[in-house]
Amino acid sequence: MLPENKEACYEVFKSKDARFDGRLFVGISSTGIYCRPVCRARLPKFENCTYFTTAAEAEQAGFRPCLLCRPELAPGNSTVDASSALAHKAARLLEENCGNGLGLKELSSRLGCTDRHLRRVFLEEYRVTPVRYLQTCRLLLAKNLMTDTDLPVLDVAMAAGFGSLRRMNELFQKQYKLSPTDLRKEITENGSHKGETAITVAYRPPYRWDAMLDFLAARAIPGVETTAGRCYARTVRLRNRDGKVYCGWVRVEHFANKNSLRVTLSDSLISILTQVLFRVRRLFDLYCEPVLVYEKLREMNELRAGLCVPGTRVPGCFDPFETSVRAILGQQITVKAAGTLAGRLAEHFGTPIETGMDGLNRIFPTAEDILAIGKGIQDRFGLLGVTTARSDCIRALAEALISGEIDLNQCADPEREMEKLQNIRGIGRWTAQYIAMRTMDWPDAFLETDAGIRHALPGRSPKELLELSERWRPWRSYATVNLWNTL
Repeated sequence: MLPENKEACYEVFKSKDARFDGRLFVGISSTGIYCRPVCRARLPKFENCTYFTTAAEAEQAGFRPCLLCRPELAPGNSTVDASSALAHKAARLLEENCGNGLGLKELSSRLGCTDRHLRRVFLEEYRVTPVRYLQTCRLLLAKNLMTDTDLPVLDVAMAAGFGSLRRMNELFQKQYKLSPTDLRKEITENGSHKGETAITVAYRPPYRWDAMLDFLAARAIPGVETTAGRCYARTVRLRNRDGKVYCGWVRVEHFANKNSLRVTLSDSLISILTQVLFRVRRLFDLYCEPVLVYEKLREMNELRAGLCVPGTRVPGCFDPFETSVRAILGQQITVKAAGTLAGRLAEHFGTPIETGMDGLNRIFPTAEDILAIGKGIQDRFGLLGVTTARSDCIRALAEALISGEIDLNQCADPEREMEKLQNIRGIGRWTAQYIAMRTMDWPDAFLETDAGIRHALPGRSPKELLELSERWRPWRSYATVNLWNTL
C-alpha cells in the first residue's frame, strides 16, 4: 500500500488491520507522535494523519513513537522482489548489527556493492538513508529495553549500540524530547534482577505456533535444544565483530493474544542482544507476511482440502552450521535417528554449559571444533554411529565455511550457494534445497524427491511434482512446509 493513498491508509488505520502492521506507520500532527496501524488509541481526524512505510521515515519527519502501541514492537518485512532485495538484506544486517558499530562501508562490502549504490537503493526502498535507519533501530531497541526490562541504563545504551550513555541521552532528547529514564516502569521493592532479560518481538497474524513448535521439537538436538512446556529453548555461542565469544541460553514463548513472542536470554548475551534477536526472528520466520503467502498458495486446497493453512511459517535456523550438519546426518534415516546422532556429536565434541534448565547442557560444536578433530574424524565419528561418507561430508562443509568458499547467511545468493553445496560429495539436490530453505531464508525451495512430499501428493512422479510446484513460485518453501504439516 502506498502512503500517498491517504483514503486507503486511513481505512486501514480505522479498522486496526494487523496485516499492515510493520508495513505502515501513521504520523499524527495534533500530537506529534506516530503509531502502528493496530494502535488502540482514539482515532485521530483524517486531516491530521500522514503515512510512512518505515518507523525511520516517521522519525525523520519529526514524529515521536507512541507509548501505547509502541512502534518498536512492529514486525519486519519480507520480500522476494529482486529490485528491493538488496535494500531488505541491508536493513536486516543493520538490525542484526545495530549494537556492534557496523558501518556503511563494511555493510556494502558484505553485500557486494558500493556504498553509493547501496545508499541510493536503500533510499528508494525505505525513503531514509541507511544511517538514519540504523539510528532508529538503536533508538527503538533502547526504548524497548527501557520499557520492558530492569537493565541498568548504561547496559541499555551499550546493548543498543550507542557506545556511551551520553550519546543515547542526547539522541533521546533530540528525537523524542524526553530522557530514557522517563520510559522506565517502576520496579517493585522485591524486584531484583534474576540474571535474565526478556524482550517482546511481534509477528503478523495468523501464526501456527503449534505447527512450528512440533517441527522444531521433532528435530531438537538433545542437550542443545528443548521444547518442554510448549516453549523453545536452546544454548547459544556467538562471536561479536571483534571475535569475542559469548555463551548463554535463550528461551522463546508464544503470546497469541498479543501476536508476539517473548524472548528471554541470559545476561551473558546482552552484549550481543541484537544478534540473538535477529536469529530468533529468522528461526521463527517473523518477517513473513502470511496473508500474501496464503493468497498465492490457497489454490493448493483445490488439490485436496486442508493442504494449505493460513499462518504456516518456514522454520529457519539459529546456527547455520548446526542446521546443515543435522541435515547431512538426516539423509536416508529417520528424523528421530538423525537427532540422536546430532546429540552424540554435541555430547562428545560440543562445549559443556550450565543453564539451570533441564535438558540444556551442551553447545553444538562449531566448524572450527570439527576441523580441530583432525584426520581421525572418520574413526571418532564412526564410534558414534556416523558413516564414513557423512563424516567426510561434514568435514568438507566445515572447511568450505571457514575458508569462505560457502556462505550460509541471509545475505548469500541461495541459488549460487546451492550449486557450491552440491559440489561437496554427499550433498545432493534435496540436502542443498533444504539447507537453503532453513539457513538462507530461501522462500522458493521445493523438495520433489522428499518422501513426505510424495506421500502428501500421491500418484505423481518427482518430475510431475516439480512441474506442479511451478504454480506456487515464489513461495514453494511455504508449500513444502504446508505439505509436511499434513502428514
